[in-house]
Amino acid sequence: MYDIVLAFITSFLLTFFAIPSIISVARKKELVDEPGDRRAHSVSTPSLGGIAIFAGTIFSIILWTPFRYFGDLQYILCACIIVFLIGAKDDIDPISANRKMLGQIFAALILIFFSKLRITSFYGIFGITELPILLSIAITLFIIILIINAFNLIDGINGLSGSIGILMAVTFGTWFYMVERIELASISFALAGSVIAFLYYNITPAKIFMGDTGSLLLGLVASILSISFIEHHQYIMDTPYAMYAVESPPAIAVGILILPLFDTLRVFTSRMLKGNSPFRPDRNHIHHLLLDLGYSHMQATAILIIVNIGFIFLVFKFQTLGSMKLLLVMLLMASILVAIIQSIRAKKINKNKLKKTI
Repeated sequence: MYDIVLAFITSFLLTFFAIPSIISVARKKELVDEPGDRRAHSVSTPSLGGIAIFAGTIFSIILWTPFRYFGDLQYILCACIIVFLIGAKDDIDPISANRKMLGQIFAALILIFFSKLRITSFYGIFGITELPILLSIAITLFIIILIINAFNLIDGINGLSGSIGILMAVTFGTWFYMVERIELASISFALAGSVIAFLYYNITPAKIFMGDTGSLLLGLVASILSISFIEHHQYIMDTPYAMYAVESPPAIAVGILILPLFDTLRVFTSRMLKGNSPFRPDRNHIHHLLLDLGYSHMQATAILIIVNIGFIFLVFKFQTLGSMKLLLVMLLMASILVAIIQSIRAKKINKNKLKKTI
């Protein structure tokens, strides 16, 4: 317990005191994110906050994780370094989407083949339980890449990606602590400490953004924790930790990450239905819809965090329904909520057009 608390405090302090220097250097070297048509900010803002998040998190993990729990943590740290380098390069000198994707795949393959991070069972979803190894590898690779990019795509307004990251890290971290997966609990709370410190500088008016360096790291850690959460349930049922097991682990994991996952799948589907590339940027994300309704950055972030917390309570409350039913319920509820927001937005746009014609 003390190691986890110390990891949290260390990562918070290191990140908190590192960010002012990063802001100063970024402004001197003009390493800033400029306003634009798709940007939700109106002034030039440094976008290297992810460097401080990475430094605080990795330093705390290495310093405070007991050696006896270190296990395969070395491979997780290697994957984090790869994703960090990709993000830092893109924040300083933008690279193509294909090169970013190749780097993410490389990091994911390290996790799959060296740390044995794999989804091996569907827990009865679509009537599937145990997965053949090749299918297991392919699905795990897809899930890691999906979650990494989901966090990258929701990082569009102040506080949102960081707040979701904290919610995710604390939820998973608490569970891993209870089942004595100390290395994963350390990762979770070290990340939470760093991101909380970052949010102090990211709330409106934002002094710094986390950039791809931060959002890709959040996504990678989220994928590691969610897959580990699902898989670990196969090994604790005959142990003293069985009392902490949940029913429907896949649905629980999706519920914790519902906002980035649903928004990414919704936006990708919408773009492809229009005949566009799923990676073609637009202003159709949920946070953009809320901004169009007149909400501020922090108001939109607060609304979305409350909704995400609501889904977490939902999946834990109704976990006995089974993963398939819970996933369908979440998909239906999320779709209805977005449809309501889109309907209100459309009415507001039509009302404004009518005013202009009068």
